[in-house]
Amino acid sequence: MAVELISDNEFRDKITGAEKVVVKYYADWCGSCRLFAPKFRRLSNDERFGGISFLDINAEHNPAARQEAGVTNLPFFAIFKNGKFVEGISSNKEEMVVALIEKLN
Repeated sequence: MAVELISDNEFRDKITGAEKVVVKYYADWCGSCRLFAPKFRRLSNDERFGGISFLDINAEHNPAARQEAGVTNLPFFAIFKNGKFVEGISSNKEEMVVALIEKLN
């Protein structure tokens, strides 16, 4: 699956419209966020995560989505199951993000 760029307007529909969702919160000024973007795209195409929706959201421009996951630092990754927040981490380490996503399986 591709990574879908969303905003506050679509956030609620996207996390409730799919059983399993991982969201990457980023900011345009965040160098670690930019460096992680290709890894996140690669993970979205990984067959281990076939039934999971991957979403990107700009944390600076979408305060409702940011508040939903309690985002404190960037990049921040959050997992949602059946529309409910499960867990989130702030990390730029791929293995930590993979471990978080695996909790959805």
